[in-house]
Amino acid sequence: MKAIHVLVLVVIAAAIVATVYLPHEQEKTELKVVYAGSLVVPFGEIEKQFESTHPDVDVQMEGHGSIQAIRQVTDLHDGVDVVVVADETLIPDMMYDTHADWYVRFATNQMVIAYTDGSRYARKINDSNWYEILSRPDVTLGFSNPMLDACGYRTLMVTQLAEWHYDNQTIFDDLIAGNLAQPISVTMGDDGDGDTAIVFVPETLSPRTEKIVIRGGSVQLLALLDLGEIDYAFLYKSMAEQHGLRFLELPAEIDLSSPEYEDDYKKVTIQLGFQRFTSVGAKRECKPIFYGLTIPKNATSPELAAEFVEFVISEEGLGVLWDTKQPTVSPVADNPDKMPDMLRSVVVDEIDVFANSCGFGDVARNKRLITPAAPLSITRFNSAW
Repeated sequence: MKAIHVLVLVVIAAAIVATVYLPHEQEKTELKVVYAGSLVVPFGEIEKQFESTHPDVDVQMEGHGSIQAIRQVTDLHDGVDVVVVADETLIPDMMYDTHADWYVRFATNQMVIAYTDGSRYARKINDSNWYEILSRPDVTLGFSNPMLDACGYRTLMVTQLAEWHYDNQTIFDDLIAGNLAQPISVTMGDDGDGDTAIVFVPETLSPRTEKIVIRGGSVQLLALLDLGEIDYAFLYKSMAEQHGLRFLELPAEIDLSSPEYEDDYKKVTIQLGFQRFTSVGAKRECKPIFYGLTIPKNATSPELAAEFVEFVISEEGLGVLWDTKQPTVSPVADNPDKMPDMLRSVVVDEIDVFANSCGFGDVARNKRLITPAAPLSITRFNSAW
């Protein structure tokens, strides 16, 4: 019995020694990435692949509407390492010069009308009657809040452009303004080269009828479509494809996909009635859709953040985005002298462009864009997806 007791004590002592001297598992370094909600699928895959080559890193992904994503840095002062938005112009408008001083353009998209087989008139809707279908009293329509999300204010841009494209001056009111409790005013003008429109949006938006549903981010509309709680939603094409939704492609003149129509797009300006958030620029000039990313000046792990950005804009990273149905462009960046050295080596050729390249009068400035020495091919959208 005494021998057994001694043996037990020896085993316990050995366990204690092992606990003390065996190396503890190394604690992982956290990298916080705040991104536009429309990137939830591709950036989920980016996270997996980056962590597979950086086993000591835990990438913390957090999705928001693009304006809300930037506010995590500018107003809420969260410890964010990388910011990724669906509208590149938000970065200079909201973050320069206090919180950031460069950004990289790396992806694009187009606006579509998403729906399901169960949506009312799903078999009848087409690119010439969609606005008439959506205006029917028994049809419900969803879009994201333009105060929080780029897809939301782009919805207003698309519907205003549609009035000119289809020569129908009731589209915006029938689909949007006429169904809101708060008035949206549209000031029409002429820039000497055709009509212009300034759409003033009040800070608070709420539906006046059951026809429309507004959510904080476009990704929140997906479940409503799946559940049949809404018939249609204005979304990005990538989102519709990633989630297996049916969708109607709109003419390039109004879907914000084509730089060819930039002069037409910019005839619409959205004036957001922000009162609470001084960091948020009030004007949104309609532009082709480009995604942008940056590293905030107060990033917790700036060197690791640069490695993450380098992976995203590398051929491998852009391939991950493309494989998850997120269209990409060859990465370009402004203010290359402000970028981390390792990123400047990825994009090296300098291009001079003129003021207003960002699209906002509030941040008009001369920009220097840089493109890869060996540009990646720019493949936009594939109908086989």
